[in-house]
Order: sequence, then C-alpha cells, then structure tokens
Amino acid sequence: MRLCSIASGSSGNCIYVGSDTTHLLVDVGISGKRTEAGLKELDLSMRDIDGIFITHEHADHIAGLGVLGRKYGIPIYATKGTIKAIKNSSTVGEIPDELFCPISADEKIVIKDLTCNPMKISHDAAEPVAYRIQHGKKRVGIITDLGNYNDYTVESLKGMDALLLEANHDVNMLQVGPYPYYLKQRILGDRGHLSNERAGQLLCSLLHDKLQAVMLGHLSKENNLPELAYEAVRVEVTMEKMKREEEGLSHSDSKPSDFPMYVASRSEISPVIHIA
Repeated sequence: MRLCSIASGSSGNCIYVGSDTTHLLVDVGISGKRTEAGLKELDLSMRDIDGIFITHEHADHIAGLGVLGRKYGIPIYATKGTIKAIKNSSTVGEIPDELFCPISADEKIVIKDLTCNPMKISHDAAEPVAYRIQHGKKRVGIITDLGNYNDYTVESLKGMDALLLEANHDVNMLQVGPYPYYLKQRILGDRGHLSNERAGQLLCSLLHDKLQAVMLGHLSKENNLPELAYEAVRVEVTMEKMKREEEGLSHSDSKPSDFPMYVASRSEISPVIHIA
C-alpha cells in the first residue's frame, strides 16, 4: 500500500493512495495537467485511477475535478451535501450526474481491494469528511480541513499505519499577518483549520508502537513554514513520549516507536510512503 501527496496546501490538494491493483485520488484541487504530471512520477496515469474521493467542495480540493471527470469518466465519491455544493459551483463546469457516487460518513465503500471509510470533520463546508483507507490490515488516514477534533475523531483514527494530517498555520504568524480579522477568526475557529500545535496534540492522541509514518499537510502559504510545522509537531510528540515514559506506561499501545515525519509540499510531489 502506498501514500503520496501530489500537492498539499492552501493553494491546492491532491493525494494518491493505492495498492498494486487499485489506485485512488483524494481531492483534485490542482489543475488536471499538474495531477497527470504527478501521477506520471508514480508511473501511473489518470486511466489507472479507480475513483476520486472528495473531502469537500472548496476550490483548493476540486479545482481540477471538472476537467478530469469529463475527460476520463472516473467515478467521483462524495457526500450528498458535497455533491450538491459541487454542482452549484461555477468553477468546475458541468460534470455528468452518473459520475457522482453518494457516500455517507461511517459507511464503508469497497473499491476492488481497498476499503474506504469516510469520517465526519468540523469545517465550514456543506458536508465535509476525511478518509480512512484500508488494504488488508494496512490502514492510512487522510485528515485535513478541520478546525477542531473530539473523541470521535481520535477513535476514528486509532490504529492507523500512516497519517496525512493537517498542520495549517502557526498561530503567531496568522495573528500578526495580513489577513483581515474575520478571516483570521474563521481559520482559528472550530470550523476552520488545525494549527501546528493542535496537529501535534491530535497526533499525540494517536501514537502507537506500529505507526510507520506521518505526513504534515495543508500548510498555509501565508501563515506557516515547513520548518515551523515540523518543529512544533515534533516538540509535542517528544513531550508526549517523555510523559508516557515518566508515567511508566508499558503496554504496547502506550510505547510509540520512532517514525519518519514529512512535510508535504504545495508544489512538489512528496516521498512515497510504503506501508509495510
């Protein structure tokens, strides 16, 4: 099973997840040309893609959907609320109704040898979801665009072998930056985006001894830097590990091992995470 970010950030998102026989995209918020170029680097083409899973209708997640949908006729999976919002969008153009496949949070969808499990998230969109995708016993979680998380979020993401997790902004950069007040409040709100620190705190709730890799994604171009996101999350994880050691927690789920952590780029394809 493989996980790779073709693009991730406030300017556009497109994530690949696949097995040897099944290939999926989560969001196509970049141009069709960039999407195809990214797949080519993975030795794939759009004709290999078995389905496109959409998290929500904001432009940085659907910008290339109309072009690719019309050109290749690939099934598009999204919640009913998201489908309605996409159809009302003026930016993607007409998409044939038969391509849309309605899904619901917490109801699994099987695509060949991959099982996709949507989960609810808190974001200012019509009916947004994140995705957990499973191949046999291997599981990855792709969760971005959430202003907050709760026990449901943590329970839904427990036991993942790899995660792509939002680390959208550095709070100080956002507060002193050029955005208008209302936009800062939106981003900081419960239906906005996760800060670097909150991303680290969520990750700490998900640590376990078989976690293989973490990729930080959806970084803001204006309000974050890759090194800030990486360091803030690393500090949270290090403190959590020290806390568990001090408390003498010894059962396996409480002894997280070291794992590689990457920061997804908005303009370049990421390293491919191979889930063993």
